[in-house]
Amino acid sequence: MNIVLTGYRCSGKTTVGKILAGNLGRRLVDTDRMIEKRVGNSIEGFVSVNGWEKFREIEREIVADISSKDNMIISTGGGVVAEPENVTNLRRNGWVVWLHAAPQTIMDRMKKDERSGGARPSLTGRGACSEIEEVLNERNKWYAGSCDHRLSTDDVSPVEAAEAITRKLRAELGEG
Repeated sequence: MNIVLTGYRCSGKTTVGKILAGNLGRRLVDTDRMIEKRVGNSIEGFVSVNGWEKFREIEREIVADISSKDNMIISTGGGVVAEPENVTNLRRNGWVVWLHAAPQTIMDRMKKDERSGGARPSLTGRGACSEIEEVLNERNKWYAGSCDHRLSTDDVSPVEAAEAITRKLRAELGEG
């Protein structure tokens, strides 16, 4: 079984995923990095030339492939849950955790994150704060409907988040 981390940009998926992978002795795969490797370009560069539709098509292919593997930590792109096929594939062999953060927390993290700004293409063409609120309003129902567990990352460190996920997973599996 895989542990799948979903959530909006800067919710902690990759950071928490690295800690989980180390703690549990599993491999971390990041779907956004896999896409960049496949297309030989940043997501921003690829989307600016090919559009979001082509990006989502490649994302679906990658999700289908990694979902067939086992014992991994999968850090997904923020919009992966918008595609029902992705959710089906990820849940087939995965325990899905939604890392949730408030818009202000996300905004604060984006300001500190080197991959933010130009490296993260706009989804709506609006200002960052408006975009975060708009996209979260649209996606929260998908995150909620696709997860086995929800964890707020607003007031916990990445280490604390990873520990909480590990405890919850072990409880779900009856391992203590």
